[in-house]
Amino acid sequence: MPTPEQVAEFLKQNPGFFESHVDVLMNLHIPHPHGGRAVSIGERQLVAVREKAKLLEEKLRELIEFGEENDAVSAKVHRLACRLIEATSLDAALDTLYLDLLDHFAVPHVAVRLWNVAEENPDTKEFGAVAGEMRDFVAQMSVPYCGHHAVYESQAWFGESAPHLKSFALVQLMHDAQCFGAIGLASEDPKRFYPEMGTLYLKRIGELMSHVLWRFVTPIRGEAR
Repeated sequence: MPTPEQVAEFLKQNPGFFESHVDVLMNLHIPHPHGGRAVSIGERQLVAVREKAKLLEEKLRELIEFGEENDAVSAKVHRLACRLIEATSLDAALDTLYLDLLDHFAVPHVAVRLWNVAEENPDTKEFGAVAGEMRDFVAQMSVPYCGHHAVYESQAWFGESAPHLKSFALVQLMHDAQCFGAIGLASEDPKRFYPEMGTLYLKRIGELMSHVLWRFVTPIRGEAR
């Protein structure tokens, strides 16, 4: 007795079988997918087409929603770029970044650390000491890091909020192949930054900030790592 797979393969190889055996086709009935009654092959095919159309409709709706979300984030990045163009100092650029990420991107905690550049003000937190392994990690990043654990010492960058943070992102600051800092992002929400999330816009923000901040810092070539 042939197996179901063999029957299926036979029908695929002989598409005209039912044309020459109409009586077989007319007597074939199969269970309805959503009920106990039997239906003809034609009716079953119609049900299958409708289900496929419904799945395609749902997929299309998901793609439209995803596209709308991307458009919204892209617009926010564009507006951030416009505001950064107006920055006239390092402090102004940093303040713009902090406020914009909080107000428009809903990132509650942001920290920036700079190295391999001259300290504009040694008391400024952005010029705080950063360990060598942290600098090396950032320099070797090809894409922003996202996850539920902070990289090395970076959790301490967020001060008193650090013990309550559940997800983190780290974005490289790079100019002309020289890494000179990082942007740290964090949230109490464990789902805010996760390993599988897309990092395209984080990377673009990093590139944008790299160009903006480079205008206001003096590189120390001899100390570059």
